Amino acid sequence: MTRLNLILFAILLASALGTITSQHAARKLYIELEQQKEHAKRYEVEWGQLQLEQSTWAMHSRIERIAAARLRMQVPDPSRIQMVAP
Repeated sequence: MTRLNLILFAILLASALGTITSQHAARKLYIELEQQKEHAKRYEVEWGQLQLEQSTWAMHSRIERIAAARLRMQVPDPSRIQMVAP
């Protein structure tokens, strides 16, 4: 009888240690998941800021102003514009 009790106690102890280990691993994974969610939020904010910056840099008025100032480009006379058929 005592031998059976020892075997059952060992099984109980192994089961308890397995439960503790799995709970610890689950907590670590949950913490990592939350950290990754925070990183994802930051990346979404940065992506939005980059899209706004890109739209600002690509504004038609800005490009036209730079073309006129730096490259000395100007719009041609309407008489010199030719329409090309596709």
